[in-house]
Amino acid sequence: MCKTLIRRTILAGLGLAASAAFAHTGEMGHAHGADAFTSFAQGALHPLTGLDHLAAMVSVGLWSALTARDGSRAMWTAPAAFAMTLLVGALLGLAGLSLPGVEPMIAASLLVMGLLVSTRTALPTVAGGALVAVFALFHGLAHGAELGGGQGTAALAGMVISTAALHAVGIALGLALRRQPASAGRWAPRLTGLGVAIFGVTLLTPAIASAF
Repeated sequence: MCKTLIRRTILAGLGLAASAAFAHTGEMGHAHGADAFTSFAQGALHPLTGLDHLAAMVSVGLWSALTARDGSRAMWTAPAAFAMTLLVGALLGLAGLSLPGVEPMIAASLLVMGLLVSTRTALPTVAGGALVAVFALFHGLAHGAELGGGQGTAALAGMVISTAALHAVGIALGLALRRQPASAGRWAPRLTGLGVAIFGVTLLTPAIASAF
C-alpha cells in the first residue's frame, strides 16, 4: 500500500513537471573566464554553488547506495547514467539545443529523488538508470546553456568531474548509513530525502503556477 502510494506520488510529480514544461523555460546565466584553466575551475565549482544541482547529484548517489545489494555493481548504474547523460545534455546545450521546461524538470528531479531516498524505494536497475538519465538530460541542458561559447568545453570537463565527485559523496554517505544502528540508519535517510523533496516542491510550485 505504502509503496503504491509512493509510486503514484512520483508519477504525479513527473506529470506535473511535464505539464509545466510546455509553458515555462528557465533562463540562467553563468560567466566563465577567458582562459581554459579558469573555465575548468568555474565549471567544477558550478554544481557546488547551485543547491538544486548539488542536491540532485548527491541524492542519486545516496539512493543508489541505500537501495543496492551489498557489493552490487548496480550501485554505480544510476550515477553513471546521470553523469553520461548530463554530458550529452550539456553538449547539446552548447550546440544551441533548447527544450521547454528545464527548470520544472530540475525541480521534479529533486522531488522524485527525495521521495526515493526517503522511502528507500528500489527500482529495477534499468528503470532506475533511465529515470535519472531523463533528469540528467535537463540538468545538462541547463548547464550547457549557461556555459555558452568561449572556453565552454573546459568548463564542461570540470563540471562532469565535479558531478562524479558528488555522486561519490552520496554513495559514501549511503554506505555509511547502512552501517549505522537501525534507528539512525532508518531516520537519517528519511529526513534527508524529505528535505530534498520539499526543496523540489518549493522550486516546482512557481513553475506550475506560471502554467495557469
